[in-house]
Amino acid sequence: MRIINARLRQQEGLFTLDVAEEHFTAIRPQAATLGAEPGALDAGGNLLCAPLVEPHIHLDAALTAGEPSWNMSGTLFEGIERWAERKPLLTPADVERRVLSTVELLAANGVQHVRTHVDVTDPGLVALKSLVRLRERLKPVLDLQIVAFPQEGILSYPNGKGLMEQALAEGADVVGGIPHFEFTREYGVESMHWVMALAKRHNKRVDVHCDETDDPASRFLEVLATAALEAGMGERVTASHTTAMHSYDNAYCSKLFRLLKMSGIHFVSCPTESIHLQGRFDSYPKRRGVTRVKELLAAGIKVALAEDSIRDPWYSLGNGKLLRVLDAGLHICQMMGYEDISRALDLITDNGARVLGLDDYGIAVGKPASFVILEGEDDFEVIRRQGEVLYSVRRGRVLVERRPAELVRRPEI
Repeated sequence: MRIINARLRQQEGLFTLDVAEEHFTAIRPQAATLGAEPGALDAGGNLLCAPLVEPHIHLDAALTAGEPSWNMSGTLFEGIERWAERKPLLTPADVERRVLSTVELLAANGVQHVRTHVDVTDPGLVALKSLVRLRERLKPVLDLQIVAFPQEGILSYPNGKGLMEQALAEGADVVGGIPHFEFTREYGVESMHWVMALAKRHNKRVDVHCDETDDPASRFLEVLATAALEAGMGERVTASHTTAMHSYDNAYCSKLFRLLKMSGIHFVSCPTESIHLQGRFDSYPKRRGVTRVKELLAAGIKVALAEDSIRDPWYSLGNGKLLRVLDAGLHICQMMGYEDISRALDLITDNGARVLGLDDYGIAVGKPASFVILEGEDDFEVIRRQGEVLYSVRRGRVLVERRPAELVRRPEI
């Protein structure tokens, strides 16, 4: 395979990339635009970059909004209640059907790496077992990491610890947690130490739903970061959501950021979900309820953005388009300066790869020939145009090819 007339991130000019045996074998600059070559994929001056990474989604709950009833208040807590009603209706066939439909959406929009949180506060572990079975089947299209996620708590749910252990035995890749939803602060703190010990014992990564609330007194992030630091596991730990940070005072955040930098943990923010779920108990002024993405990045801490939900009890919309999430996130987090936008694709590519611990990721000779071609010549134009994923190629095999929309009639001006 040969790709011609491609632009690469943070580099000037056009490039030709050669692929053999599923890997990049050469990347060289072009002196000028090349004409059509038989068998070559012509990028047409558009941006070629590493595949998109979805580091936080709930595939087990996808496409269940309104089943059996809708989340009418729009709150996180009613979403959990509605999901608790849907959970007893899960069957392997039901989970498989919805997961495959959702993966099709993600893959069609350039996503090749996914971390899904799967609720294990279910004595039958129906969704977890179904996702484990599907993981290998999906490998030609995307890589799937599965988080053992205790939606209703570890200490606050009957046999919560046992179900977490069983989920790892069944094949979960990552240990999850939800300290702010445990019955007491003491339970939340204990759960974080238990999660870190479990992950270390089984050599697993950690990804915790942490402080997903507007409550400024919810401060489990400091507990998680300290436990990660003490265990020497910071690079393998992710704090997801951390929306309470939006409500922390700046004096506390100044102290907290020192710990976060020392710990080396990563962050995932889901801006479209958080701005919808948080601030629900405010009248006015109404907080945005999104973690301090811009400030974390400025401190040198890795942050990735994610969609979180696709038509589930917490979020009724969603379409698998991370470029839409990125556009919204830049607005919500007030990251509209040129420097912010000109490197913004990091938030749905490289930073997500760091969260997932992907080693064989990126555009370089010797790396797997997995990439997307986006409409636009650089990060700025891709985001400004909100165009399409024109190609998604995985190990030299074209998964997605899309023609841009054609304007057939223009207004006369």
